[in-house]
Amino acid sequence: MNKDETKRSCLAVILAAGESTRMKSSRSKVLHPIGNRPMIAHVVDALASAGITDIALVLGRDADKVEAAARNPAVRSTTYIQTERLGTAHAVLAAREAIGAGYDDVLVVFGDTPLLTAAPLQAARAGLAQGSDVVVVGFMAADPFGYGRLIVENGELVAIREEKDATDAERAITYCNGGLMAIDGRKALALIERIGNANAKGEYYLTDIVEVVRAAGGRATAVEAPEEELTGCNTRAELAFIERLWQQRRRAELMLSGVSMIAPETVFLSYDTRIEPDVTIEPNVVFGPGVVVESGAVIHAFSHLEGAHVGPGASVGPFARLRPGANLGAEAKVGNFCEVKKAEIGDGAKVNHLTYIGDAFIGAGSNIGAGTITCNYDGINKHETRIGANAFIGSNSALVAPVTIGEGAYVASGSVITQDVPDDAVAFGRARQENKPGRAQLVRERNAALKAARKKAAE
Repeated sequence: MNKDETKRSCLAVILAAGESTRMKSSRSKVLHPIGNRPMIAHVVDALASAGITDIALVLGRDADKVEAAARNPAVRSTTYIQTERLGTAHAVLAAREAIGAGYDDVLVVFGDTPLLTAAPLQAARAGLAQGSDVVVVGFMAADPFGYGRLIVENGELVAIREEKDATDAERAITYCNGGLMAIDGRKALALIERIGNANAKGEYYLTDIVEVVRAAGGRATAVEAPEEELTGCNTRAELAFIERLWQQRRRAELMLSGVSMIAPETVFLSYDTRIEPDVTIEPNVVFGPGVVVESGAVIHAFSHLEGAHVGPGASVGPFARLRPGANLGAEAKVGNFCEVKKAEIGDGAKVNHLTYIGDAFIGAGSNIGAGTITCNYDGINKHETRIGANAFIGSNSALVAPVTIGEGAYVASGSVITQDVPDDAVAFGRARQENKPGRAQLVRERNAALKAARKKAAE
């Protein structure tokens, strides 16, 4: 947009009142996640990134939940409830009060198009600034079957022709209606109110606004956007397809920013995943919400991270799970078959394998042996384990919280530690070993006799 266009006020009307029957879901389809975020939240983000701050939400099913999912600090939103389903034009008029407030531009978008970006919104508004009364956003379809065709003559949009009403020549057109539309805000109410319902379903279709505008001597135009950005969702299969497209887009962005992915198609990201340049991600890694990975870190194969912070040069996995509150310092290591939850792993500390660390603090340079468990839950409350810098915890140790292991301390393998260990102390928390010479032969003879007795009884 040029400088003059950015001065134009704009209202975005988001249509999200559908019953979502084809999703066969217990909740509104716009609440279903893409990249671990509700679809409608992605749409609001696109509007905000285009500089649009005023939104009218047209809702029906799960209105309270959808309204909450659409909240964004960058926009002001007002909710309107559509009690009847009489077509898209009827849905837009549910926000009559907001549309009539005197905006320069009115945008109509759909809550189930989470791949939308700012570019088509800005292009549509630019069309209004250049004198169009209505601007329809279309796309060039690889397979146009089923879509309304955009009939453009001499640079103007003369009609949107539905598949069933199109001639053979019109069906050959691949320029299709994407649903998104911009309307001159000074004329929007009058134009939409003139849309009739003389069709088989008796519904008011917003696409008829093109004929209304031209009948009134106005001007309608079309702008093109990538088909992907206008993809809507009606079924679980389409939800999975959109998720795949979103993941591909996000992976590409990260790789272009300097992140290495060995098998990118097997890496799954969340909407807020932050990964710095020079991070390497091996195959089959899942990032849940709230993950930050700093430069130089390596996320090995088959690891799952959520709500975690991985410091510079740290190593995670393979087969590791970082749960919310896991915070790895620089050059720290969490190895294979380890789980970390709500724990600080200090710089250079190592939690190498087969270990659970929860509600804990591990100092820099400490080594946690295989099979170590921080026993953080007593059946009612969670308690903290604190391990000082450069401590050594032997394999198969159980640290019963609340407990503190001092700096430079050693815990012998197989210990159950229930009391604090001072700095530089060695702690043993296991029973004394006894050897019984010849006893193994007696055990084998007894077991053989029992086995023979059971076999005889079975006969």
